[in-house]
Amino acid sequence: MTATVVLVGLTVCTYALKAAAPLALGGRPLPESVVRLADLLPAALLAALVVVSGVAEDAAIAVDARLVGLGAAAVALSRRAPFVVAVVAACAATALARAM
Repeated sequence: MTATVVLVGLTVCTYALKAAAPLALGGRPLPESVVRLADLLPAALLAALVVVSGVAEDAAIAVDARLVGLGAAAVALSRRAPFVVAVVAACAATALARAM
């Protein structure tokens, strides 16, 4: 029962947050500074997620095979490789580093 109440509460809060911006703006365009920030924010959040997933372990920084895979993906993407190639390179580099 508790899980159902929590899920319903989260659902209501999510819809309320999503509806707040259109209701508050009332069809007016966003300021240019907010539009620029909204364009840049997803890339920054993705980069932060990659870094935290790649080098964090509990509350410490971990230098292990994940960092090797992250480096391989960075090299592949810097050479304009397709995303799938970068993922395969990261997987292969990580597996190789773990095998050593």
